[in-house]
Amino acid sequence: MKKLILLLMIAAMPLVVQGGERLKTQGASLQLHATSYNFGDAPRRGGDLVYELHFTNDGTAPLVLTRVVTSCSCLKGHFQRRPVAPGEEGIIRIVYEPQKSEPGVFNKVIQIYSNDPDGRAIFTVQGNSIEGGKVKIKNEKVKIK
Repeated sequence: MKKLILLLMIAAMPLVVQGGERLKTQGASLQLHATSYNFGDAPRRGGDLVYELHFTNDGTAPLVLTRVVTSCSCLKGHFQRRPVAPGEEGIIRIVYEPQKSEPGVFNKVIQIYSNDPDGRAIFTVQGNSIEGGKVKIKNEKVKIK
């Protein structure tokens, strides 16, 4: 049992720097290409908003995403369950459904679980859901005294 624990600890060791050069993480390593995305202003009844989050396995073993958990039912994360080989890229398709949420500014969190030694990565999406079909620009008249 002690040998198994020691082997697991060695396999989960972080990056090693040797001679100023960064070596790959032993085991799987989930590296997101971004940590957040802003959808900007979007009509609430204008349809779903989609963002493709790219990631890389920066480790030495296959990366397996196990689940994607979102902070509300208006947000979904779709991913392939196939392992991502070392050095390869994958995509998580994030879909925000503004009609299922209240109008106004939103900030949602996506938790990505995998066999990376950290176990979890966080990604956020923001935006402003506008009531009605079009984004309106306010035109105000200013009185000069």
